[in-house]
Amino acid sequence: MSTASTVPTWQLKGTVVLACNCEYGCPCDFNAPPSHGNCEGTWTWHIEEGHFGGLDMSGLHFAAACKWPGQIHEGNGEAVPILDAAASPEQLAAVGTLLGGQAGGPWAIVATTLTKVHDPQIVAWDTHIDGANTTIAAGDVLTMNAAPMRNPVTGAVHEATVLLPTGFIAPAMHKMTTSAFSVRDGIRYDYTGKDSAWGDFDYRGPS
Repeated sequence: MSTASTVPTWQLKGTVVLACNCEYGCPCDFNAPPSHGNCEGTWTWHIEEGHFGGLDMSGLHFAAACKWPGQIHEGNGEAVPILDAAASPEQLAAVGTLLGGQAGGPWAIVATTLTKVHDPQIVAWDTHIDGANTTIAAGDVLTMNAAPMRNPVTGAVHEATVLLPTGFIAPAMHKMTTSAFSVRDGIRYDYTGKDSAWGDFDYRGPS
């Protein structure tokens, strides 16, 4: 495992896609309590290009399926890392360092709120990243198929973007919902039809 003193310089760019148990327009974006008092959701990261030291990380996928009994910052959360079977052992180790929080980035914040981390699931990913038409299947562990939000009266597509200039996941999250969203190993839930979003990320570290 890497320590703060041994983490190399790294940078990752790509798309983050998430879904959770909140109603449309997740209140967590505004530092408000989640819709139902607790937080259960999954972040997936899809690296378009990037490196961890001299290691090329381009094309990899990984996720953190999480749950907290209250608001995220209150802690006592648990998580299942979902990793890419296409990754080399060295790439898997790099992702483990990132998700573990030792390298900075958004994971350093999330890691402080977790009290239990399940064994990672290393599975094949089948993904199509295309906004509200995104489909993600990570083995038998995770399904996250996006769908546009729709006007409840007319049925027309309803678009909304939340700008987060100081957001630690992405500076802008484009809101949508899911036609299918479930996690089925270690942590289990199904919140199809609730809040979902995607955004572009550009992280670098260590920090």
